[in-house]
Amino acid sequence: MTDPFDQHLNRDNTQSIKFDACQAVFGRDDVIPVWIADMDFAAPEAVTQALSERAAHPAYGYTLFPDSLYQSIINWFRERHNWDIQRDWILMAPGVVPSLHAACMAYAAPGEGVIIQPPVYPPFFSSVQLSGRAVIENPLVCDQAGQYRMDLEHLEACAARPDARLLMLCSPHNPVGRIWSEQELEAVLDIARRHDLVIISDEIHCDLTFADKPRHRMLATLARPSDALVTAIAPSKSFNIPGLGLSALVIPDKERRDAIKEVFDSMHLPQCNPFSIAGFEAGYRSGAPWLDDLMRYVQKNRDFVVEAVNARLPGIQTQAPEGTYLMWLDCRNLGLSDAALKRFFVEDARVGMNPGISFGEQGSGFMRLNIGCPKAVLAEVLTRIESVLPTNR
Repeated sequence: MTDPFDQHLNRDNTQSIKFDACQAVFGRDDVIPVWIADMDFAAPEAVTQALSERAAHPAYGYTLFPDSLYQSIINWFRERHNWDIQRDWILMAPGVVPSLHAACMAYAAPGEGVIIQPPVYPPFFSSVQLSGRAVIENPLVCDQAGQYRMDLEHLEACAARPDARLLMLCSPHNPVGRIWSEQELEAVLDIARRHDLVIISDEIHCDLTFADKPRHRMLATLARPSDALVTAIAPSKSFNIPGLGLSALVIPDKERRDAIKEVFDSMHLPQCNPFSIAGFEAGYRSGAPWLDDLMRYVQKNRDFVVEAVNARLPGIQTQAPEGTYLMWLDCRNLGLSDAALKRFFVEDARVGMNPGISFGEQGSGFMRLNIGCPKAVLAEVLTRIESVLPTNR
């Protein structure tokens, strides 16, 4: 029987940023888009059914967050992550990226410092800069085998700065795919305690982990009640519904919860979307079997890409990520500038990926590949790249 994840899903002319913005982003529309982090798979049937049922009622007015929505979060994280969340810790939010902006505004004054760990998801930079706060970089360290780790000694020095107020943690990490070890997470908590740092832990990829890699540990399950911790969660990556634009923050401390709520309220956010609520709750209530099947499929994609890249693409190397459906390709041995590297993939290979330099200077010479698509798409991507590499011309 054909695997449903092998089925081609035509997303053209659906106003998909990933597909319909190729001309605007890459300057041509014949690239294979394997860039922005959504997947080319149909969402779980339970999500589609919930949206259809909500659409069947013809009134789409201002909507409350129902108790059942909060309970779906509590049940999911208890069952999947062994994390007991109390109802009043949860603050619904209009997305993880707006939450990063709000955290900067709530926990750091203009000009004060926010620590990030590049290479990292670009909004970590922009949320700090656009809110008028100062970026403090604690770069990840990459060894010769391509494995990344935190530079905890340097993190301590960053946290000791008198202007440092907030640490943005990406866990699992986008784009390098690390699942931080319990020891690393404990060290981060210890540093934050010593230097009175607030941590916002972006754990939007927490469900996207592989059976042959370490299990993701929610930072909150290691924290003390007194720790200044904000956890950002959402079903958007887990069930491929990022366009619905709803997330949640889990903040045990009422004062810190009120501080970020005040920021949202000052901008009249969020205005609750009835479809976002329906999709969010359906994912957490009924999406587990689909998610388990998804991750088995993506793991096969991951292994296929690792083997093919390292065997067939001279000058490019990659490692198997521990989490996410994103892969970090090391293209530095091609000897190209970042601008030339992007041109090579777009103009020669006709493949649209995220340039590593967009994740910070530490991403120079890298590209980010989205493997959340049918294997046949990845096979064509690799064939196109292989055919234009200098040694194969």
